[in-house]
Amino acid sequence: MAEHQIAIKVNGRREQLRVSSNQTLLGLLREQLSLTGTKNGCHAGECGACTVLMNGEPVNSCLVLAVECDGAEIITVEGLAHDQQLSVLQQALIDSGAVQCGFCTPGMLISARALLDRNPHPSDTEIQEALVGNLCRCTGYVRIIEGIKQAARS
Repeated sequence: MAEHQIAIKVNGRREQLRVSSNQTLLGLLREQLSLTGTKNGCHAGECGACTVLMNGEPVNSCLVLAVECDGAEIITVEGLAHDQQLSVLQQALIDSGAVQCGFCTPGMLISARALLDRNPHPSDTEIQEALVGNLCRCTGYVRIIEGIKQAARS
């Protein structure tokens, strides 16, 4: 398998990496950079557990080849907290009881972050639309939506 040298910025840190032609961004994050907050739920782009921001836009990292990320800026769930302090959004999801098993939480947080970056005061419908690619089997979404609304008010 051919290898490629790429340069990316992940959570503010510049990285020079060798990746194979078929390696996904998800694999790069989890295996090469040990950023295991990004989850592999389905490896088919259906569940949203692997959602990260790529150049400010949410993407399913299981569907993006690592070589496509050359020159990109990536934000993972680990990049939301600063100075070991949870972001307002992360704390709001905890406070609203939106976290149960937690498997979907990283992808939900990233999708919500992208929404709030575009629209700091979204309606319930806009929140629901932003989360359409993120599946949760535990919460029924009500508390997740409440947490995002709480973060928007902060």
